Amino acid sequence: MSENNAEWLSHLSSEVISDVHGSLLDAYVIALEGWRRGLKLRWHVEDSEKFSEMVTWFTERPGQLFSLSSDSRTHYFFRSRGDKVTNEAVSIGKDKGSSKQHLSEHGVPVPQGGIFTSEHTKEEVLECGSKIGFPVVLKPKDGSFGRGVFVNITSTEELEACYDYTKELGTTDDIIIEQYIAGKDYRLYVVGDEVVGAMHRQPPNVIGDGAHTIEQLIQLKNAEREKNPRLVSCPIIVNDELTDFIARKGHTLSSIPEKDDLIYLNFKGNISLGGDPIDVLDRLSQEVKDTAVKALRSVAGLTHGAVDIIINEKDDKAYVLELNPTAQLGGLLYPIEGKSRDIPKAIMDFYFPETKDKNVAQINTFFDFHDVLDPLQNRDATVTTVTPCPQQKVYMKKYIVVGDVLDIGYHRGLRKQAFERELHGYIMTKEIGDIEIVVAGTDPEMVEDFKHGIWEDEERATVMEVLEEDVDEAVKVGFEIKTDLKTQVEELKWYKRELEETELALKKAELKRRKYYESVSWKATSPIRAVGSIFKKFKG
Repeated sequence: MSENNAEWLSHLSSEVISDVHGSLLDAYVIALEGWRRGLKLRWHVEDSEKFSEMVTWFTERPGQLFSLSSDSRTHYFFRSRGDKVTNEAVSIGKDKGSSKQHLSEHGVPVPQGGIFTSEHTKEEVLECGSKIGFPVVLKPKDGSFGRGVFVNITSTEELEACYDYTKELGTTDDIIIEQYIAGKDYRLYVVGDEVVGAMHRQPPNVIGDGAHTIEQLIQLKNAEREKNPRLVSCPIIVNDELTDFIARKGHTLSSIPEKDDLIYLNFKGNISLGGDPIDVLDRLSQEVKDTAVKALRSVAGLTHGAVDIIINEKDDKAYVLELNPTAQLGGLLYPIEGKSRDIPKAIMDFYFPETKDKNVAQINTFFDFHDVLDPLQNRDATVTTVTPCPQQKVYMKKYIVVGDVLDIGYHRGLRKQAFERELHGYIMTKEIGDIEIVVAGTDPEMVEDFKHGIWEDEERATVMEVLEEDVDEAVKVGFEIKTDLKTQVEELKWYKRELEETELALKKAELKRRKYYESVSWKATSPIRAVGSIFKKFKG
């Protein structure tokens, strides 16, 4: 796995999404797809406009709610879910028991089992386990991320212990007990009637090299995961659950596995818990894909979303475990093996089919996510609109400027010249003291003309040479001054001096005000001001 995985989508490179992680990634990549197609993109705070009617959660932090508009209509999105998915479908998807009931009623294969509330006794749960036949699974009805899930329970005594532990955790009053199916765990993403992405969620693991301990292998793997835009926020965590799991397999953290030995660290395949996303779309049978589509159709109003499936290793039959209307997309976009699948494209095709012909892979621009969200985070606005994406061909140049060119004032002047020419790009200080400038715009004459401005500011820069080359890279809308650490420190000192001077001026003004109010003349004229205020009152 490398930072520039050849299998990842080129228009969603590491550079484009470098500042976006976690739950914000899903919203950003879909919004970016629509924005690049020429749709109007706006970001919202919670309860803004139609979001007051949509089922959402944990939206206090801006960056998860956005809308996209064409000339004729607007659609609203929460993370990866758009408004074509109904609130009723979301409620069913969040409720494992209700999902299972809908699936069963529509002939979709699901593991046998039952749902138990706080009104049921422990004995009833144990009886259900015996009736289903061991091994079984015990899990909370409304759980997520694998919390409180126990699999491959092989006896009544073990089931009782798991049940007691679940009640001690207090995670939920409602639990599900169902048959355990040995096999691989898959997540398929369905849009309309088509499976557009599929991954095997391999449980957290390391591969031995005959030299490093399991603990060291985890550290090495986490270092690799940091290079993956989806996995950077999902390291493998060493905790009691992990050490207990490998202990049952005869390992400790200090064990040194043989070369090529695959050591599982947990049974849970959740990517958020350290699992590996492996693309399998081209490997799955049409029968499995049809099962996923049928599962999604079983819930009215669930027009797109994820279907979690396990394929029985004994008979290759697919069983549906869960439905997820608000699924994370990162594992499908940035797998550690296989091809990246363009889920954002499929979702935009579904919501705005008239824009299908727009090839956004040729549009090499993106927007600064954090700059767009600043007004929302500062509570200066409830909605922000992103500068429209250039829809014409973008021309681009790179200039290497050699000389005494590190004055931040010079850089700001160049940024002003870029704005005047309606150009996007950046200035970046190189380690050797030169600067690199990339400018891009839809007017090739303005792109060419910019190089004249490089020579103009003789007061703040001495330009010795300008090297020019054509480039083709993703460019952020706007113009950014990227500085090295030294320049950043100097700029910080400049801002600090400005702040200190401002604070000093305020203190002087306050001192002057106090002296004035305490002066003899101010006190002597007090009766006159009082009469004047009375006169103004009557006059008003």
